[in-house]
Amino acid sequence: MIQKAVNNYSELLKLKVFRAVGDIADSLARECYVVGGFVRDLFLGRHSKDIDFVSVGSGIEIAEELSRRVRRPVHVFRSYGTAQIKWNGIELEFVGARRESYNRDSRNPIVEDGTLEEDIARRDFTINAMALRINSEGFGNLVDLYDGLDDLQRKVIRTPLDPDITFSDDPLRMMRAIRFATQLNFDIAPDTFDAITRNAQRITIIKQERITEELRKIMRSPRPSIGWKLLADCGLLKIIFPELAAMRGIEVVHGRGHKDNFYHTIEVLDNVALATDDEWTRWSALLHDIAKPVTKRWDESVGWTFHNHNFIGSKMVPRIFSRLGLPMGAEMRKVQKLVELHMRPIALVEDEVTDSAVRRLLNYAEEDIEDLMILARADITSKNMEKKQRLLDNFDLVDRKFADIRTIDSDRAFRPALDGNDIMAMFGLSQSPMVGFFMQNLTRVSKDCEIGPTREDAIAYLLQLGTEKGLVGDPSKLPDPELKAKNKKQPTSQL
Repeated sequence: MIQKAVNNYSELLKLKVFRAVGDIADSLARECYVVGGFVRDLFLGRHSKDIDFVSVGSGIEIAEELSRRVRRPVHVFRSYGTAQIKWNGIELEFVGARRESYNRDSRNPIVEDGTLEEDIARRDFTINAMALRINSEGFGNLVDLYDGLDDLQRKVIRTPLDPDITFSDDPLRMMRAIRFATQLNFDIAPDTFDAITRNAQRITIIKQERITEELRKIMRSPRPSIGWKLLADCGLLKIIFPELAAMRGIEVVHGRGHKDNFYHTIEVLDNVALATDDEWTRWSALLHDIAKPVTKRWDESVGWTFHNHNFIGSKMVPRIFSRLGLPMGAEMRKVQKLVELHMRPIALVEDEVTDSAVRRLLNYAEEDIEDLMILARADITSKNMEKKQRLLDNFDLVDRKFADIRTIDSDRAFRPALDGNDIMAMFGLSQSPMVGFFMQNLTRVSKDCEIGPTREDAIAYLLQLGTEKGLVGDPSKLPDPELKAKNKKQPTSQL
């Protein structure tokens, strides 16, 4: 793939945008290059929506001239020396070549004009430190001072300069290294990874929103477990996500140890990622056992227990979302719900799969039922293949019952066999909270299939409920159902 791209990249660069920018750079006598992620993705055969241009001299002037030619607005950020134009669905960014120096207490650099070589040297990783010339002279020539193309072919993340300096200057680059390794399924070079471990504590100077942005990109990757394992191995996890780091490890008592809940969790996360791109179902997988460290107990009779970890975990979700700066609306509520309910499907299939139990689960999960079942299936990580297959077969049965119950509900549009007027007639009541009490309970047991769907089933249930409340019902007082239905169809008289 990479070799093919190497042979053809000059053809790919003959897009209108590159010729247009190159012509403007020539007219201003400026060297101009495409740099960074676009070049990397070009060689990897990945689509990129952003193109970064670096010129030796002002990049803003090139952007302003392009804006005039293509009649697109330009957004200039003079304090940063950058300009942006959106053209044909692509975001173009222009900047002059620069060199940077850092204060230890901030990742914001002191920026000065520099050469192309200085600009390339300041970049985070060798695979992002390549440049393609777009001037007419030398169009398409690759500038690769740090063997970035070789690192792409070897699938390695490595810094151009001393990694300790790179990560100390800008600690967010440690998160970016792990994110790129996850997205691209690359390895991090040993000396680069060791430097992340040595500098992990420096992450504390980074704003939470920037850290969370990287975490969300990891979560949207094909195999998110790669990133979470790397975060744990280098020591960043215990700083940025202590609740998750606490899940790592096995405690042994009397020769009996529980499973490593961290590695179980990231295995479940990968299973979910194979089944859905939905980011919040993936977060549910990451957090489904988050309360196990705080609920872990040793019981001499049964061994290790984690009682109520699903309920306690659901209570932890808002606090975690708030600290990470994740959305606190419907997304958080969905994750909270799935964490709380994640044990319900497995408990259901280990018992008899009854219509009433399936209906209750449907009612609790509502529109998130499919994602709950994805999480439940993903949570089966047993190495006992016979047990695993049995549970998966039972989940198939539950899915079929979901479909059957939805068909039944659609057919009868879910109305109990008796209504409030029937209850008032049967018990001699006027409109009152007691009528509402009877109706709510009748609706609930009917919906959950705790009673049958017939009129006789509803009457029997209400008589029993009335006895518990000290009320005597008389079914003979009920209106005739055929007459009642006929009256409903009569048109209202026009006066």
